[in-house]
Amino acid sequence: MTDRSIERTLSTLLRAGVLISGLIVLAGGIYYLAAHGGEFADYRQFAGQPAAHRIIGQIAASAFALRAQSVIQFGILALIATPILRVAVSLVGFAMERDAKYVGITALVLALLLFSLIEGAIRD
Repeated sequence: MTDRSIERTLSTLLRAGVLISGLIVLAGGIYYLAAHGGEFADYRQFAGQPAAHRIIGQIAASAFALRAQSVIQFGILALIATPILRVAVSLVGFAMERDAKYVGITALVLALLLFSLIEGAIRD
């Protein structure tokens, strides 16, 4: 595997991730507007989001049950996952090239990304 092939793989991954997540959000937005577009929004009282729109497992389950807001949230999760997946693929590429310095740096970056994502999910 060459540097050029890794770069192509990463660019394809990023393009596909952004495109797929954008399409998911667009589909969820259209579905939401079709179902709730005529409703009156009451901004006088704050209502927090239910767990189905905050917790990763419940977002996925609700999105597959075709709840419009959860489909939108799932698209946003896919967008967040795209650069994390890019770092993971980079780690594999550097490992295949046997570049110990970049494997270490990339592993540290991936660990920090995953820690911050998990820490944020635990606090919610």
